[in-house]
Amino acid sequence: MSERYSRQTLFPPIGNEGQGKISSKQVLVVGAGALGSGNAEVMIRAGVGKLTIIDRDYVEASNLQRQQLYTESDVAEKLPKAAAAEKRLKQINSDVEIHSVIGDATPEKLEELIEGADLILDSTDNFETRMAINDISQKYEIPWIYGACVGSFGMSLTIIPGRTPCLNCLLKKIPIQGMTCDTGGIIAPAVQMVIAHQAAEALKILAEDWDAVRTAMVSFDLWQNQYSSMKVSKAKDEGCLSCGEKRTYPYLQTENMMKSTILCGRDTVQIRPPKEREIEFGELAQQLKSLGYQVKGNPYLLSVDMGEQRLVIFKDGRALIHGTKDLMQAKSIYQRLMG
Repeated sequence: MSERYSRQTLFPPIGNEGQGKISSKQVLVVGAGALGSGNAEVMIRAGVGKLTIIDRDYVEASNLQRQQLYTESDVAEKLPKAAAAEKRLKQINSDVEIHSVIGDATPEKLEELIEGADLILDSTDNFETRMAINDISQKYEIPWIYGACVGSFGMSLTIIPGRTPCLNCLLKKIPIQGMTCDTGGIIAPAVQMVIAHQAAEALKILAEDWDAVRTAMVSFDLWQNQYSSMKVSKAKDEGCLSCGEKRTYPYLQTENMMKSTILCGRDTVQIRPPKEREIEFGELAQQLKSLGYQVKGNPYLLSVDMGEQRLVIFKDGRALIHGTKDLMQAKSIYQRLMG
C-alpha cells in the first residue's frame, strides 16, 4: 500500500484491507460549493478510485471565505466551480480519476452519472435536487449522505436504501426554501463540521464497515454550543413513493423539475432550456457585441454586462441572470438574447 495512505491504514477500522476497498470505489459529489469542495478534497486525499463532481455555478469572491478549493485567480477567470475543482484536485492526487461536469444535476444528468457509483455525497443548496438524488439512490440502491448548513447550524443524515428511511419518508414533499447562506450568512467552521460528519460516514461506507455507519440524524449549532442526534428509523413509510412497496420515483419525472430557478436566496435566476444545446461562443459573442453589450468569456462561459442585469451563459445553453428574482423578467432577457 502506498506511503501516501500510511496514516490512514494505521487506523485499525480501515487498515490495508479497507484502503484497498476505498481505492476501488467511485464517489459522485453533487455540488461543488462549500460542502462539495470540502468533501471532494477529503475523498481525493483518502484515495478513492474515481470521483465525479457536478456543479452549475462559477467561482465568485464571496465563495472564498468557506469554499476551500478555490483561489482569487479562479474568481478573476470566472471559472466554473466544477472545472476549478478538477484542476485543484488533480494537483492534490494525480492517482485518482477525476471527472468534472459543468451543468445542472437534473434527473437525466443524474441517470448518466450514477453508473458505477458506490456512494453519493449531497453538497447541494436546494431540496429539488436533493429529492432527485434521493430517488436515484433508491432506484439504484446506492447510499447517499445528506448535508446542509447555514449560519452556525448544520446537519447530516446517512440514507441507505433498504435499511433506513429515505428523505421522502421524512419530508413527504419538497419544503419551501428557508434561510440560506446568501440570506442568513454562514461561518466556515459550520461547513467544516458538516463535511467532517459526511466524510466520516463516507469512509465507513467505502471501507464497508457497515456496523459503524451512523443512521441517526445529527444537527448542531456551533455558536450556541448545541449538538443533538435524533433516531429516524420509525419514520420509514412503506407507502413512500420513493422507497416503498409501490415506488414510482416521483422526483425523477422531468415534469417535476423547474426550468427556471431562483438560486439559493440570491438575486439570480437560472434559466435552463428544454434540451441541452451546444453553444458556439464565438458567434454568439459577436452577435451580442453588435447589439452594444460588453461581453467577456473563457472556454466555459460568456458574461454579458447589461447594466442592471448580467447574463452568464454556459456551453449547454443554461444561463444565470444576475440582478433579478423576477422569473418572467429573467425569461424575457433569456429569450431576447438567446432566441
